[in-house]
Amino acid sequence: MRHSLAALGIIATLVIAACGGAATPGGSASPAANEKVSLTIMVGGLNKQIYLPNMLTEKLGYFKDQNLDVTLIDEPSGKDSTTALLASEVEAASGSYDHTIDVAGLGKNLVEVVQLLRAPGEAEMVATSKANDIKSAADFKGRKLGVTSIGSGTHGLTQYLAVKNNLAVTDFTPIAVGAGDTFIAAIKQGTIDAGMTTEPTISRLIKSGDAKVLIDLRTPEGTKAALGGDYPFISIYMRSDWVGSHKPAVQRLVNAYVKTLKWIQTHSAEEIAAQLPADYYAGDKDLYLTALKGSLPMFSPDGKMPAGAPDFILKVLQTYNKNVQGKTIDLNKTTTNEFVDNAK
Repeated sequence: MRHSLAALGIIATLVIAACGGAATPGGSASPAANEKVSLTIMVGGLNKQIYLPNMLTEKLGYFKDQNLDVTLIDEPSGKDSTTALLASEVEAASGSYDHTIDVAGLGKNLVEVVQLLRAPGEAEMVATSKANDIKSAADFKGRKLGVTSIGSGTHGLTQYLAVKNNLAVTDFTPIAVGAGDTFIAAIKQGTIDAGMTTEPTISRLIKSGDAKVLIDLRTPEGTKAALGGDYPFISIYMRSDWVGSHKPAVQRLVNAYVKTLKWIQTHSAEEIAAQLPADYYAGDKDLYLTALKGSLPMFSPDGKMPAGAPDFILKVLQTYNKNVQGKTIDLNKTTTNEFVDNAK
């Protein structure tokens, strides 16, 4: 059942308060180590394979094992999740790690506590009818390019691909088209010439013949080839003040996610998919499985932030993002391995 964000925010606050925790973000009180804690996590697209660890953790019962009552809210993109987190409407967000650096440039403090992906898990798809004209990011000029939402991780990556190929971010028109059916419709109807999306949308477009892969960011190797370095993407991040005052709860949350990531490493795509809601398959389970098998390398094996990755991501953002250009960003405040290192 889908709940309204406002109602969930009230419920989460009341439950945390009832458990002896802080009723407001950054409060000094925190639930005791083993008391039940209720958390709301906003996810930028639960049925996308890049966000798979969120629902899988719930289905495997790992949140409950940590005595956590977690509500997953489904929203179109990680940008929406970040906005809700900054507004203290949720306790955590699942989106691309680069959002923490982006808001740091605005004086906001968010910290990544567990890294779910080692690569974006995305691909730039070009409409088959445009494939002869758009052969690389150097051909983005004058084009309408689809992104999940303006300001999303896909928007940022698209901007960097343009800049990396000696174009300005104003040389193309970004169009928010979401993912899944809405992205596919945008390709078919000619609303966009190309666009960045994730699985299983990528495989659906390939199967229908409506689009082709132009730039592949679904694996760490493909990402390094296209971007020039490691770009760990989807993570769980929280408000820094909340993390500081609720460390036992954060540790239990990270415990659950790390256990899921390790479970993924030892199970097949078929076993993983069997744990997920059937509607995630978009009516084609075989296609979903094929896509998942190819994407398994993107999942982090341990939840840790790869060494050097934040520095590379900051350099990427500095090429186009006005929020960070000319700013001094303390990357140590945007990510921590503290909880992953102590996960059990």
